[in-house]
Amino acid sequence: MPQVLGPREVFLALVNGVAEGRWSELPDLYAEQTHVVHPFHPLRAAALRTRDELREHFRPTDAGPQLHRRATNITIHETTDPEVIVAEFEYRGTVEETGEPFALPGIFVLRVRDGEIVSSRDYFDHVTAARIRGQLDALVAGAQARGATSA
Repeated sequence: MPQVLGPREVFLALVNGVAEGRWSELPDLYAEQTHVVHPFHPLRAAALRTRDELREHFRPTDAGPQLHRRATNITIHETTDPEVIVAEFEYRGTVEETGEPFALPGIFVLRVRDGEIVSSRDYFDHVTAARIRGQLDALVAGAQARGATSA
């Protein structure tokens, strides 16, 4: 019987899997029914609630530049709840096409049960993420449109 990974190991598999582009493996880190939110996303993206939604979320596209990154400055805080960790980290890397270096900080609050992520609150610098992916104009336009409809 394979050993069930704890929250620390699941988090490390997640951030290293993203850094290494192992997109097809990432959805399997999540429970079939999960709850993943990005509270600081400027467009207030909907929660991801199933492994299939995560499979779509992680599906690679040919759009945008190629990023070379690694997870660095990792600090994992255990909580009084053995299922929950708070993990601070950065993706550091370069944009292949331009050579531009970047640092993308993040904080995840993960709940892992039976070796699978059942909930995650992912806090990122979405403006920097959009900029390094060549999507800043689209993000700003979306935020402006959202602001116009909520006014």
